[in-house]
Amino acid sequence: MPQRPPLWLPLQTLLLLAIMAVLPCRAAIALPEAGDEGRLRTLLRSEALSYENGEGVERDPVRAAKVYCEAARLGDAESQYNLAWMYANGRGVERSDATAAFFFNAAAEQGLAQAQRMLSTVGGPPLYIPECMQEPEPPKVIAAAHTPARAPITSARPEIRSNAPKYLLDLVTKVAPDYRVQPQLALSIMEAESNFDVVALSPRNAKGLMQLIPETQARFNVRSAYDPEQNIRGGLAYLRWLLAYYEGDVMLVAAAYNAGEGTVNRYRGVPPYAETRAYVLRILSALGAATHPFDSRVTEPSPLLRAIREARRSR
Repeated sequence: MPQRPPLWLPLQTLLLLAIMAVLPCRAAIALPEAGDEGRLRTLLRSEALSYENGEGVERDPVRAAKVYCEAARLGDAESQYNLAWMYANGRGVERSDATAAFFFNAAAEQGLAQAQRMLSTVGGPPLYIPECMQEPEPPKVIAAAHTPARAPITSARPEIRSNAPKYLLDLVTKVAPDYRVQPQLALSIMEAESNFDVVALSPRNAKGLMQLIPETQARFNVRSAYDPEQNIRGGLAYLRWLLAYYEGDVMLVAAAYNAGEGTVNRYRGVPPYAETRAYVLRILSALGAATHPFDSRVTEPSPLLRAIREARRSR
């Protein structure tokens, strides 16, 4: 193997410890901020590098691998890459091209060019999920009042209403009940996707308010993605489908809206992407609930849903 190129940042352990020590407590909603996870990823990566290279501490590659995996689960692409390198070379862990491929693949999917190149040397990722990458108990959020699946859904959260232009708020409030989607969920997705920009266009050719990619437009019969009502109805139809597919699990629905249901199923939960994890936290915090009513007639549930929930219960 060629020498691994340097990918890490300078050590910031003491500074980050000081920052985390003064982070405000969240009594009303036990949910971390995306920025908190970002700081934790950097802290863990720095700690792992210290143990891997013996910088300021006794060299301990076993400990390094363990800490790298904590950061990798939180979506740190550089930690995923570094851990993959350790597995590819048997450095502090038992050599395993399959496990190396899992972590190289996760980093490559986040756009790390070095990881994309390394995949050719270790092959494709395995079907299993390394134990340390399995998500612990989901974040606890404020429990919303139960809403029967067939009850009218008409209200939007005040904090979201103040961010949306009135015509969009009125439109979502009007059409969301047709799809059995709470307006506050639709508006929080819309804000995260486009910040209410009718003509938003992403590098993946996702268009409009709900950032519909061409496949989703075709799937839900959206002819003009820049027409606000067509775009919103397409996004609502997709949310209705995802809610049925994941049986109202908002964490999985949000992750799938961002990364695709195939990716969520493959990782058996929220994928280890920093962007997706931040997205999920944002939606959960805006909605204030971990579950949402769903119509089971829309589609069969995900075949991996039981496995995801059993894995959660076993931890």
